[in-house]
Amino acid sequence: MRFAVLGDIHSNIYALESVLEDIKTKNVDYIISTGDLVGYLAYPNEVIDTIRKNNIITIQGNHDEKIALGTKPLEDEINKMTEEAIQASASGVYTNLTITKENRDYLKRLPKKMVLVADTLKVMIVHGSPKSNKEYMYENAEVLEEIAKDSHADIIISGHTHLPYHKEVNYKHFINAGSVGKPKQGSPNGVYVIVEVEGNKVHCEMIEVPYDVEKMVQAIEKNPMISNQLIDMLQKGY
Repeated sequence: MRFAVLGDIHSNIYALESVLEDIKTKNVDYIISTGDLVGYLAYPNEVIDTIRKNNIITIQGNHDEKIALGTKPLEDEINKMTEEAIQASASGVYTNLTITKENRDYLKRLPKKMVLVADTLKVMIVHGSPKSNKEYMYENAEVLEEIAKDSHADIIISGHTHLPYHKEVNYKHFINAGSVGKPKQGSPNGVYVIVEVEGNKVHCEMIEVPYDVEKMVQAIEKNPMISNQLIDMLQKGY
């Protein structure tokens, strides 16, 4: 069994399109998303529509959950807000204003975690951790030992940290898919992983994909509801 995992797209349609084009060359059986389709950047509807069109198996990230539970702000409410307030909370005002009802309902329906079977192994997909979509599972975190002990899954795949890794802890494989749209590995490239399972063997490949970052920079600069502070983060990958 061979599948691709991507996550933390954060409304970056340009990075997502480039990553999906790369995945087409990898001969995978299916594609999984660890969530956070929305938040921060300028194209929430375009990202959700692309995820749905490509039949990508998706769970709900913490930003997805926040927007799913949100409401469209009134124009009077926005007019009373400062620029800083509008741009705060991962561009939540902009996302709540522009997301369609159909796409908000889609986010509401997403599960917070999912269990699949790949060959002989059980695979759990979460955004943050099996406990919470807001909990961070960093590569060297002590919580990995606890989760390895408590989980019945053989492979636990997450996102949320935006930092890709593959680590084995007490015979459990922890895989973080990194971030497509807002990477933090020190380069602007979108990141995803290919996971290959054969019997009880697990192989993971981290793949970086360049995309036209400047197109996203221009979209931020043209949008007064999105903070220009995101530009440096995207260009440098932090």
